Amino acid sequence: MIVYQHADENVVLFVTNEGKKMVKTKITTKGGQPFANNEHSLSAGARGPLLLQDYQLVEKLAHFNRERIPERVVHANGSGAKGYFELTNDMSAYTKADLFQGVGKKTEVFARFSQVAGEQGYPDTIRDVHGFATRFYTKDGLYDIVGNNTPVFFLNDPLKFPDFIHSQKREPQTGLRDANMQWDYFAHAPESLHQVTILFSDRGLPYGYGYMHGYGSHTFKWVNAKGEQFWVKYHFRTDHGVKNLTPTDAETLASVNTNWYRQEMFDAIEEGDFPSWTLKVQIIPYEEGLNYKYDIFDVTKVVSQKDYPLIEVGKFVLDRNPDNFFKDVEEAALAPSNLVPGIEASMDKVLQGRLFAYSDAQRYRLGANYQDIDVNQPHGVEIHSYERDGHMTTTENGGGDVNYEPNGQGGPVSDERGTIAEYPVTGEVANHLAYDPDYHSQPGDLYRLMTEAQKEILTDEIAKSLGSIESEENQRLEIEQFTKADPDYGQRVQKKIAEIKERK
Repeated sequence: MIVYQHADENVVLFVTNEGKKMVKTKITTKGGQPFANNEHSLSAGARGPLLLQDYQLVEKLAHFNRERIPERVVHANGSGAKGYFELTNDMSAYTKADLFQGVGKKTEVFARFSQVAGEQGYPDTIRDVHGFATRFYTKDGLYDIVGNNTPVFFLNDPLKFPDFIHSQKREPQTGLRDANMQWDYFAHAPESLHQVTILFSDRGLPYGYGYMHGYGSHTFKWVNAKGEQFWVKYHFRTDHGVKNLTPTDAETLASVNTNWYRQEMFDAIEEGDFPSWTLKVQIIPYEEGLNYKYDIFDVTKVVSQKDYPLIEVGKFVLDRNPDNFFKDVEEAALAPSNLVPGIEASMDKVLQGRLFAYSDAQRYRLGANYQDIDVNQPHGVEIHSYERDGHMTTTENGGGDVNYEPNGQGGPVSDERGTIAEYPVTGEVANHLAYDPDYHSQPGDLYRLMTEAQKEILTDEIAKSLGSIESEENQRLEIEQFTKADPDYGQRVQKKIAEIKERK
């Protein structure tokens, strides 16, 4: 091998014996100092001991000890990619949001997909609800739609969210995931039935992230330039078609490739088979939404597409993999509170809770200045804020500009474009029960829409899981819920659990 000195002292040129040219940069510490030897520590003699003055060793070990940041308390295990959104249908009649104005407009996007319950490294193909979080880098700032691959959720009050997640995580004494905990919660929370029905159907085991639909789940509000208000629900319809794994294939993949979803999507993008979705919406006139037959602000329920058909909005395409997984995906901090003019929150209680909880979780995970990280910064929008300082401030921090308001020094002023539309609020302050406690009609409707094969998969998978728990009372309560949704639903599960017990 022949070595040439480059004009830049930090670069060395090599020519191998095969005649190949290679460029190698020289190692530095994080402080930019030359790193003398990255293979052998400083020691007193060949056999040691080591010297505390070896700062390069100390720095390397100290940084290694701090490489991991707190994982997300939910949706810890996930993957992401970059791409674009192209508007195919002008929506200015319903919203003044800039990204939905003018056919052909393109907006940079990012998406993160995940599993709800499992920790980092947990097998991708274990049955679970999957996160479907999308970010639009609009001219008015970040807009995030943080949903799932299901149109509903397990609960309709954010007060119950920590309890629900505890039941799906690990048993306090054993540290193991426990079907007894999961079904104990479900059996005593009838509002979970709709989501349970979806979770244990074939949709609970998608083939890959690009082969599942996505949903905003909540009802949101759109406001147009005239101030007219509409309720909206988001649907991302996969262009690759829905494709699911069989339970057997999912179990096999869980042991062969724990990161199947991550690898499948990464490889597809590298090969040019870009995952894409057609974004569609249901538009519900304001007053009609308030008086709809089901509570449109209850995330355990859906709005019938027969009543309000899907309207195409545009194409959501992922065509670029992360440049660095940690920087681009692990540090991504999406939050439902990232809204832009023309798009507002609704009265959905779970959405209201998430407006606080998601951004607060990122402050815990990444620090007060998490929005300064590249993936969390808006594109093409200058930031003018009175927020200052905090751990790991890396921006100009406002320089010497005034850091309070009101002021007479020409500091930034309020922007009326961010004003939300007025709406009346009535009622008495209380810990109210759910507005619409019908938790069985829609799961029953869904069950009756299924093919015979889908019903068999659903009831087989429920029976295997529910039939494994210790509490016969919880089995009885859950079967009672299935029966209220549809008698055949309950009878099939009950019969299959009885058969499982006979074989024991």
